[in-house]
Amino acid sequence: MIPSSRRRRPARRRRPHGAKPANLAVSQHPGRQIKSMPEALPQWEEGSPYATVLPALQHALADMQFKTPTPVQAQCLDPLLEGRDLLASAQTGTGKTAAFVLPLMHRLAANMGKWTPKSARVLILAPTRELVIQIQKTIADLGAYLKIKDAAVFGGVGQVPQEKAMRGGVDFLIATPGRLMDLMQQGHIQLGAVEALVLDEADRMLDMGFINDIRKIVRHVPTQRQSLFFSATLPDEIKALSREWLNHPTRVEIAPEKPTVDAIAQKVYFVDDKKKHSLLLSVLEDAAAKKVILFTQMKHVANKLAEKLNRSGIGSSAIHGNKSQSARIKALEQFRSGKVRVLVATDIAARGIDVDGISHVINYQIPSEPETYVHRIGRTARAGHSGHALSFCSQAERKHLVGIERLLKKPIPAEEDHAYHCPLAASPIRRPNREKPEGKSRASGRTRHRPRGLSWRRR
Repeated sequence: MIPSSRRRRPARRRRPHGAKPANLAVSQHPGRQIKSMPEALPQWEEGSPYATVLPALQHALADMQFKTPTPVQAQCLDPLLEGRDLLASAQTGTGKTAAFVLPLMHRLAANMGKWTPKSARVLILAPTRELVIQIQKTIADLGAYLKIKDAAVFGGVGQVPQEKAMRGGVDFLIATPGRLMDLMQQGHIQLGAVEALVLDEADRMLDMGFINDIRKIVRHVPTQRQSLFFSATLPDEIKALSREWLNHPTRVEIAPEKPTVDAIAQKVYFVDDKKKHSLLLSVLEDAAAKKVILFTQMKHVANKLAEKLNRSGIGSSAIHGNKSQSARIKALEQFRSGKVRVLVATDIAARGIDVDGISHVINYQIPSEPETYVHRIGRTARAGHSGHALSFCSQAERKHLVGIERLLKKPIPAEEDHAYHCPLAASPIRRPNREKPEGKSRASGRTRHRPRGLSWRRR
């Protein structure tokens, strides 16, 4: 009898040349059923680039209610289908994920290849766990009529399921750089079979200090590959990396039609800090507030708010840095699916959240950094939709509001017609009298005192 360690594994069956895309590997999404494809193709507008992809992808686009390509999709589809490298500047919420997943999936399905154990045909790097999960969901939606095999690799959860997902090889690997490096060093992932490399939100990955990990990862990827950079901004560091890693890339720059804040109806409510919760309940009585992100500065405030709202019959979940990854994923899925109406979040935990259809952003606590305000409210009014940003400002937070309005270069309209208006919080900040009192040094403005126990020395 052959020892178990030396037994031959049965030879892997090779697919015949020219096999159909339906023979792609089974997806790692638990419980996902492959849909049966209708015979009639969806009807697109004349000249739509959607009509150029495989029928399975066209049906998936129709199911996702994609009718007209967004600007970034329209400009990216043709060069990516041709296999060209790409450098794209596009904001979150412009449809950029589908802009690269759609053509890459088409190329994979149209050019079948065997899987290499522990490797992937497409590697997508993203800065946060939440963004990895969102990209994986897009892959699942677009691959609804194809048996696409994918794996998501990120920290904060056990790595054993991720090791198992990679053993036989996958079509798509979506990963954060840190966990990917860990699994590579342990020998669970190899990148020798990668045909396409995507860096999503490249500027954020540089800001978060991932550049060294990314450089090490890219060294293990074949030089003969298709490379894609997506970044909200194109700083000099990104341009330098593109010159190093991209081969004559197509440049795509999608400028917002108008600044995000201009597309948002902003209001400030002046309110005593102790009355904020009552004001919140009053605001949430508006049926138009269908999907709300509620921002706080502190984690314990987020927990208390979610508990209070749930006791009041308003479905809510909290997401912050102290929550486990599984709890954060559950909260996001509940919010995305509409099971809860309000997501209470801190700024750190909210990075990378990209949820469609957010009607309201409420600043329960005003951020101390003006730029944080712009990032917060930018999660509404996306893809041409309207949105509302409401800020609850107490007297102590008045100085933060001044900084925000200075950054916006205009005042935020105040809503005073409510039962909890606080005139004291609404009153302008008075600057102290800066006249120099008598007895102070002319040079420094400070009163000169003789140090205790010492005498003045004459010079």
